[in-house]
Amino acid sequence: MGKKRIVKKTEEELLKEREKIETGMRKEIKVKSFLKTKDGRIYISSSYNNTLITLTDLHGNVLTWTSAGAIGFKGTKKATPFAASKVAEGICLTAKKLGIQRISVLVKGVGSGRESAIRSLATHGLDIISITDVTPIPHNGCRPPKVRRV
Repeated sequence: MGKKRIVKKTEEELLKEREKIETGMRKEIKVKSFLKTKDGRIYISSSYNNTLITLTDLHGNVLTWTSAGAIGFKGTKKATPFAASKVAEGICLTAKKLGIQRISVLVKGVGSGRESAIRSLATHGLDIISITDVTPIPHNGCRPPKVRRV
């Protein structure tokens, strides 16, 4: 076990990586005719494997969506808080292109990207009106299995 070497990336490699992430986001966003308000909703679905973020108008019509896998993260890196913040950054850019300034956030799931996605939305200039947790909770749920006999 020798010394660990830290490989420093050059500026060209960093620019190529940033371009790869930006091309993963959708470039063509059509402005819908019914989008006249500056309000919207953002649904964050955070699981143990991925983070999905959906931008809708107040009626629930989906304007755009993205996920950690769509941006370019693979494997277990999709479930990290860093990936969730990058996904939220991409949604912020598209929301600004669409003219949405005020959002209400609805969070579902138990993954590690919940808080970092919300923080990233707030730091990139969107006004957060409300944050609601809509994770489904069982009220006594299903009947448990019988006791195992060995």
